[in-house]
Amino acid sequence: MPPLEALATAPAGVVDTGTAGEARALDARYGHLPTREVIRLAVEDIFPDRIALVSSFGTESVVLLHILSTVDRDAPVLFLDTGRLFPETLEYRNEVVGRLGLTDVRTIQPEPERLADVDPVKALWMTNPDLCCQVRKTEPLGRALKGFDAWFTGRKRFQSSGRSEIPVFEADGARIKVNPLANWSPAQLGEYAAQHSLPPHPLLAKGYLSIGCVPCTDRVMPGEDARAGRWRGLDKTECGIHLGIESDGSGI
Repeated sequence: MPPLEALATAPAGVVDTGTAGEARALDARYGHLPTREVIRLAVEDIFPDRIALVSSFGTESVVLLHILSTVDRDAPVLFLDTGRLFPETLEYRNEVVGRLGLTDVRTIQPEPERLADVDPVKALWMTNPDLCCQVRKTEPLGRALKGFDAWFTGRKRFQSSGRSEIPVFEADGARIKVNPLANWSPAQLGEYAAQHSLPPHPLLAKGYLSIGCVPCTDRVMPGEDARAGRWRGLDKTECGIHLGIESDGSGI
């Protein structure tokens, strides 16, 4: 069903105009469905050939990637290689892609000229971490998402207080962001991975519950939320991809 049809059949009081209204209508109509059905509908009916999955190939990524592979192994997967990732993450990406048979994994990287201009000695993360994330993540993803009307993320409500109320479908500038695992718990992720014999990220056993770039990733202590090791000691919990810091209003 195209998005506009979802708007037309949304419950009373839900419909309004623009992408925000479209997202609310989609969430009201489909947000309660099983995860695989949400992904199937998005890939085959709502956004055919116009949706990609953005994956960090981090500690929880394999579950969403596996579910997508059971729907369509040829669906686009966008992987952001910031140039500062753990070697284990790059190795894990290759292992997971091979295991799941994903055929369209696109590695997205920052522009060399942009890095040379703002981060020539790879120290920007110390002086301006927001700009570092923008140059290495937000801007490259913005370019990669051109031509797509929607994208899947692996965000979950349990990960942090800032994610505690994310819907399954949400507005993201001019696009729709789909969070199929929004209401999953850590136990459900573990059970699914075990049931399907999915490989864990090699750094998970060492206490890294959420993994990004090497300088900005730390182990998580008992009792901390899953993203407590990201940007340890800074008033920063997101890289900017999910905060809409781009000036063009794309919301990525």
